[in-house]
Amino acid sequence: MAEATPYQPRWQAYFVLTKPRVVALMLLCALVGMLLAQDASTVISLQLVIVALLGIALVAGSAAVVNHVADAHIDAKMARTEDRPIPSGRLTTNQGLVFAAVLAVAGFLILFYLVNPLTAWLNLASWIGYAVVYTLWLKHATAQNIVIGGLFGAAPPLFGWTAVTGNIALEPILLVLIIFLWTPPHFWSLALARIEDYERSSVPMLPTTKGIVHTKWQILLYIVLLVLCTLVLPVLEFAGLLYIVLAIALGCFFIYLGVSMITRNDDTLYMFMFKYSILYLGLLFTALLADHYLELLI
Repeated sequence: MAEATPYQPRWQAYFVLTKPRVVALMLLCALVGMLLAQDASTVISLQLVIVALLGIALVAGSAAVVNHVADAHIDAKMARTEDRPIPSGRLTTNQGLVFAAVLAVAGFLILFYLVNPLTAWLNLASWIGYAVVYTLWLKHATAQNIVIGGLFGAAPPLFGWTAVTGNIALEPILLVLIIFLWTPPHFWSLALARIEDYERSSVPMLPTTKGIVHTKWQILLYIVLLVLCTLVLPVLEFAGLLYIVLAIALGCFFIYLGVSMITRNDDTLYMFMFKYSILYLGLLFTALLADHYLELLI
């Protein structure tokens, strides 16, 4: 186990528990949902954006804290996670649980009273799905944990949409499906690069249960399904030419990487795939937003 680092500020340890990078990506996806909900007759106030993103961040951060608490014994066995706040001893399990409860309650109340009840209940459902169903059960029950559990982490665009409109529509559901299909290639490429860590842990991940070759083919399958799903948006007239061009270009390179993985056993390539997947999602949603606002201007 890594040595404790008492010089580190306590607030920083709590902050790490919330998985800020993951939450930041979720907030970006939620913001996309909010902005796409805007049309010629809808005005989104800055106050609504700030309050909604704050509430979503608090609930998501709470779920991340629960994940840290539940996985502390696993994190202690893996080189890349052994220095996290709880396995390193900087924070206790009880401190983590109290922090998670405070974040969850605060986030839910903010969303319920300052945004709308639908957004609050959807966030609570996602919290239960990730913090309880995925973290405490799915993650240890099946190698398909990332696939099934990915649905809970894919919901932010829907949260953003409902925060603005107060209702559920097909467009944000398609965005949720895109993130759902994006999740397996994103996480399994990292699992391939860190397979030794997962072999030492008790978490059943696809590379350790079904093998590297099987995982590579599954990654390629999900990438192809993902690219096809991204092209449904323009078919349903939810996006225009700018999005189409970028979605095809980004998707073709993603498929190229997936095909390259089939014939190569290279940790560098796996990590590049992992990093590109993040860039891919960010650029795809940026293109969707740019296309949306160009259409509003025209």
